[in-house]
Amino acid sequence: MVRLACDGAGLLEAVRAAAANLEGHVDEINALNVFPVPDGDTGSNMLATCREMLRYVRDDSSVEGVVDRLREGALFGARGNSGVILSQIVRGLAEGFAGRRRFNGLDLAHALASASTAAYGAVPRPVEGTMLTVIREAAAAAVAAAERENDIGVVLGAATDAAEKALARTPSLLPVLRDAGVVDAGGAGLLRLFEGALRFLRGEASPPATRLPAFPSPIPAGTAHRETGHGYETVYLIRPFSGQLLDLDRIATYLVRTGESVNVAGDAKAAKIHVHSGRPDLVMRHALRLGRIVSATVLDLDHQVEELREARVARVDGSIAPDPAGDRVAPGADTSRVPLGIIAVVPGDGFTPYFEEVALTGEVAVAIVRGGQAENPSAGEILEAIRRSPAEELLILPNNPNVKLAAGQAAEMSDRPTRVVPTRNAAEGLAALLALQVADGASGNAERMLRASREVQTMLVTAAVRDARVGDRHVREGQTMALDPDDGLLAVGDDRDTAILDGMGSFAPGFGLVTLWYGHDASLAEAEGLARRIRVRWPALDDVEVRAGLQPHYRYLISAE
Repeated sequence: MVRLACDGAGLLEAVRAAAANLEGHVDEINALNVFPVPDGDTGSNMLATCREMLRYVRDDSSVEGVVDRLREGALFGARGNSGVILSQIVRGLAEGFAGRRRFNGLDLAHALASASTAAYGAVPRPVEGTMLTVIREAAAAAVAAAERENDIGVVLGAATDAAEKALARTPSLLPVLRDAGVVDAGGAGLLRLFEGALRFLRGEASPPATRLPAFPSPIPAGTAHRETGHGYETVYLIRPFSGQLLDLDRIATYLVRTGESVNVAGDAKAAKIHVHSGRPDLVMRHALRLGRIVSATVLDLDHQVEELREARVARVDGSIAPDPAGDRVAPGADTSRVPLGIIAVVPGDGFTPYFEEVALTGEVAVAIVRGGQAENPSAGEILEAIRRSPAEELLILPNNPNVKLAAGQAAEMSDRPTRVVPTRNAAEGLAALLALQVADGASGNAERMLRASREVQTMLVTAAVRDARVGDRHVREGQTMALDPDDGLLAVGDDRDTAILDGMGSFAPGFGLVTLWYGHDASLAEAEGLARRIRVRWPALDDVEVRAGLQPHYRYLISAE
């Protein structure tokens, strides 16, 4: 059946069908991973993102109205790296469909091309063989098909076929996929979304879930911008002149040359800009050439630092100092302001008191967000913790590679300076906190804390949930695996303690303190027994500490410093 045009209601139903098809394959996607560890959650993250974006939608006959709400919901609901990249794909679709009440095949192809560009832009170091490859090749096929035949069904069919072929090729592009004999998980989730939408368009019922090859997606997350200095903090919300769009890349390029601590968040229709610069007049003059400034603030950061210093002196002297924070507090937030805040994502209740210790000085506010393997918090949940924090500036410790992109997305939407320190586990997060110097603010601490987090050596211990080939090693279900912070396999074996000791053997020599954080699957008695074996293996150690992390999935998190 020829389908030349589609309105907002039809698009919404197609998106619902796509999400339903993804839901039918979530277990399949989650169960298949490069590493046979119990943390396969790509399908769950993508489905959670889809559910949240659909929750935001209200009935709207226009395509633009529907995709704008989908974009907003995906932005706040994005979970895990795959969910964040999916949210950027939705953002690209919204940009491509801008101004459309209805769309045809060419419009759809254009929107998919825009989605591909947005997805690649979300990852500072794009890696082929991931869901990025799948969306790029699907978009290219859609454009080619639309130029031949302006029919929505033909275009979507071409995109789906290309996505399937691209997914099959992912192992040839990523050695880790080839070695594991799998395809990419995020790409597979994207294919299921395409399939669901296409079946809806053709009036076909979704078939029962079929088994795909296993496919995980370790996509590198970004690193934070480098920021230094004080000067003036300029923050403004801008909308483009009528009939025009904002070019966020050009804005960011100019501001990086002009100042520091640059944060450009939003899209082509509205953007919130943050920059530290010695010349706020140049910043605002540039903004006035781009569009209409809806709101703006310019703060003298050096003056604020001086006020803060005076306030601290006054507290020491016993006198009363005015609160420089004024009433700039979000609804529902703590009304007492502090210089710096920490948002820490922790995998178990046992870690919480150790992260909260830093707040005892009274100068740091700590907010805990529960999350970790298979429990990735959304960007919206992290943003809510930011919103409720009484801190003037914030640092986010994701403590998991799969939370970094969501943390970065939350930081971009923050209403105050917020930096991400890309810690890979809770032990790295605690090491980062030891380097914290409150007076340096978020920008002055981020790089130093990252370096401190990498100075501690860490290892995760879990049991294989299936037979698999990892690199040049064969892993059998039930065996103990020792993994480095990037999921590299350090050791594997049938005897748990032996595998752990072998894994620790890969640590660089010279460490004096070992900390065992035991999880839900272990016990104190078992951990103490392991500690004794470690002391025997490394008799020169200063100490081996046993702590209850109570984290799920991983029997131990071990650090050495």
